[in-house]
Amino acid sequence: MFFIDTVEVPGLGNRSYLAGGAGQAVAVDPPRDIDRVIEAAARRGVRITHVVETHVHNDYVTGGLELARLTGAAYLVPDGARVSYRRVPVADGDRVDIDTALVLRALATPGHTPHHTAYVLAEAGRPVAVFTGGSLLIGTVGRPDLVEPGLTERLARAQHASAHRLADELPDETAVLPTHGFGSFCSSAQAEGDATTIGKERIGNDALVKDADTFVAELLSSLDAIPAYYAHMGPLNAHGPESVDLTPPAVADAEEIAERLAAGEWVVDLRSRIAFAHGHVAGSFNFEADGQLATYLAWLVPWGKPVTLLAESAEQLAYAQRELVRVGIDRPAVAATGSPADWVREGERPRSFPRATFTALAAGDTDVERVVLDVRRASERARAHIAGSLHIPLHELRSRMGEIPHGTVWVHCAGGMRAGIAASLLDAAGREVVAVDDAFDSARAAELPVMES
Repeated sequence: MFFIDTVEVPGLGNRSYLAGGAGQAVAVDPPRDIDRVIEAAARRGVRITHVVETHVHNDYVTGGLELARLTGAAYLVPDGARVSYRRVPVADGDRVDIDTALVLRALATPGHTPHHTAYVLAEAGRPVAVFTGGSLLIGTVGRPDLVEPGLTERLARAQHASAHRLADELPDETAVLPTHGFGSFCSSAQAEGDATTIGKERIGNDALVKDADTFVAELLSSLDAIPAYYAHMGPLNAHGPESVDLTPPAVADAEEIAERLAAGEWVVDLRSRIAFAHGHVAGSFNFEADGQLATYLAWLVPWGKPVTLLAESAEQLAYAQRELVRVGIDRPAVAATGSPADWVREGERPRSFPRATFTALAAGDTDVERVVLDVRRASERARAHIAGSLHIPLHELRSRMGEIPHGTVWVHCAGGMRAGIAASLLDAAGREVVAVDDAFDSARAAELPVMES
């Protein structure tokens, strides 16, 4: 009998897998923090003999090279991938024995990248699952625009062809196990559901129900902003990531925190947006540890700038470190735990700003100078927005602060998390701000003038 264990990476919207039999296993697209994969293998009592990559990843730093080194496993990487380390190059049709009667077969599926490869897991010759990486996802496909602009349309067409190849060659009951699609920006759309098969995708995936021209046109028109840190992930993965160090960082006192702020470094408060609004170190930024910390911090922070982390507990700090190494932010400069009272110098007071709902926004005094700022992505705003609101996507906010008119800024997003980040950026810049911590659907219920497309 075979097994397939899923290793969830919810902060990045990804999954990796451990699959095997009674004694041996293969790891597919492992995350940077490989201890989770090693622990999964230990629970199963199996040895990892193979580590495989479906592609050189654009959205996270792989743990594949390090996992192969530590376990002695063969490291399989698509032969078309340009990498600078030794690996076993994999070509279309290559097969490897994983365990008794358990075989992994490579299937070229270009589209997400030119070299993308899926892997079919077969037991006694019967396909039971296919690890599709960034090719066929749940109800959608991986983005084709992350390699270079000149290749985007060609790769979109390749995605369509690859999806059809998977559907044509595999039985309906074959489980489809993608790496992306659970919130990852590598997915061209959000996955609907948690599990799928070739048969389900055959009747519900756009790539399989629409002709190539229609599919490509719609896919290209729907592509959204690319997180800035993606530009660094591919090169890191191609060069070969360093080992991870998750030991606690040096401890900073209030004086050092102030000095680092004065030097222009980033001081990041990991507490909830509610706690941050109530009181925080002036000049610090709020990226909730429980939100999409890695995605949004890596997207906004200037690459390579030192980061100081402020956490309410050692556990929260350790969680954040683990999240951040997955996107190449390897070591905080320093860190501190506790509360704002511990982080501000003697004689100084924490800053604060109000939180509100859309109902409060609707009931506010319209004679008072105020700006309603929408920090959602362009695709979200295109569906519906508050009439008269200013639109600056969160990832552009720091560079476009000068466009925000005078007055109190009421900042909102779709649910509150991004508004909290934006409010902290605005507060650090000296603006009067109100964080609208509310679901956007409440704007209609509050009878604000919502314009819909």
